[in-house]
Amino acid sequence: MKSLKHTGIVGAIALVTALGMSVTSGASAAVSSDSATYSSTHSSTNHTLTAHLGKRTLVCYRGKLVKRIIAVKPHCPAGWTTKKPVTVSTVKFSGSYSGTMSLLWSASDVKVTALTGTGTGTTLGLTSVSGTGSSTPTSTCDPINGTGVLSGGGSTLKLTLATTSKACASDSAAPTTVAVTGTATVVSGTGKFAGAKGSLKVTGSFSIKSTAAGSSESDSFNATLSGTLTTK
Repeated sequence: MKSLKHTGIVGAIALVTALGMSVTSGASAAVSSDSATYSSTHSSTNHTLTAHLGKRTLVCYRGKLVKRIIAVKPHCPAGWTTKKPVTVSTVKFSGSYSGTMSLLWSASDVKVTALTGTGTGTTLGLTSVSGTGSSTPTSTCDPINGTGVLSGGGSTLKLTLATTSKACASDSAAPTTVAVTGTATVVSGTGKFAGAKGSLKVTGSFSIKSTAAGSSESDSFNATLSGTLTTK
């Protein structure tokens, strides 16, 4: 009986030991499996994150259309460009100016050495005008040339008279009134007129007192400019 009892105790101990080893082995396997899963997931996440961080966004334009390309080495499709199109606006301009001009006569020509004036009823904030010019009169109606600047509100518009512009005197001798007609072409602009283009119709008049060589005088003038301009 004592032998059987001893045998039973030994068997119980062996069974408990076996069960303990089985549980330990299972737990170890589970931990190992979880570690492998975490490692795999972590590696995959890092790979995805690295790939995402390596990509760039490129903005492409075609007319008014906009396309964003996201890739490691992005490029615009055929017909598209990375240069953003410039928005062009069309504005109507109309202004009337008056002031004084200084004339200097010689034996062959007459020069407008200075012209200054202010505007009323103008648009786009250009309320002042300045300029110079000249002409070589051979008759009562002759070509004139000149440049001028319209300014105001921190912006300027530089103009030049077209070669077809003319100054025509009412009489063949001074004193007389001279009528000016022609076209002023935009040369450049600053401020809100940077990049402006177009031309303006010019009409105006001034009076002269003498045409004697060597004489100078200050005369009043008035001028109206109107037309359509494009601005960026």
